[in-house]
This record gives sequence, structure tokens and C-alpha cells, in this order.
Amino acid sequence: MPYGQTSSSSLADILERVLDKGIVIAGDIRINLLDIELLTIKLRILIASVDKAKEMGIDWWEHDPSLSSRHTGSPLEQENRRLRAELEALRGRLEPGGYDEEEAPGEEPGGRPAGRRREGPP
Repeated sequence: MPYGQTSSSSLADILERVLDKGIVIAGDIRINLLDIELLTIKLRILIASVDKAKEMGIDWWEHDPSLSSRHTGSPLEQENRRLRAELEALRGRLEPGGYDEEEAPGEEPGGRPAGRRREGPP
């Protein structure tokens, strides 16, 4: 048999096995200067099929907005939108000249009773 045919079929078999079973490649790179660690890079590579990754509980691509059309936003983004809507609703209820919880009727802003003005230096 020619070398190319054997090699390509073995490569396809190996690739099929790797994607079916999955493979993890792990390694660390450390840069030290006089026993002082300056930099550590931890590399973890997982090569597997999508089905195998889902079996292992890995599905980050389903929640990434740039990779999934079903993504509705992270919980923080959803909460941010909800809070902004509530804030706008509260702002819409405020009337000009109204007071908030810290200021009671008959008081000026800052908690001073109405009619009593604090005078500054001359």
C-alpha cells in the first residue's frame, strides 16, 4: 500500500477517537528570576467533539452572545435592564417640587426647617 493512503486513514481514525473520547493537554510555564516567580501561565487544552464536551458539562458556547443566536444576555445584563426600567419608572413618578424620603414636608433640602435659612460668612 502507498504510504499516503495508510497515513490518511490512520489520521482519520485517530481524529475520530480523539473527538469521541476527548483529550486534555495541560502544561505550565513559569518564569523565575533569582527564585522570584515573575510569571506563571497555566495552559489547559481540551480537544473533543461537541457531544462529548456536553457530556462533560462544558457548554460555554451556548451562552456566549457572539457564538449563539439563542443567547438572551447574562443575568447581570438582564438585571441591569430591569433596574434601569424601574429607575425610569420612578423618575417618571416624581413631580417637580416634590420631596424624597430624606426630606419631609416643610423642610428644605438638607433637612433644615422651612423658613430658617443658614447664613454664610459675610
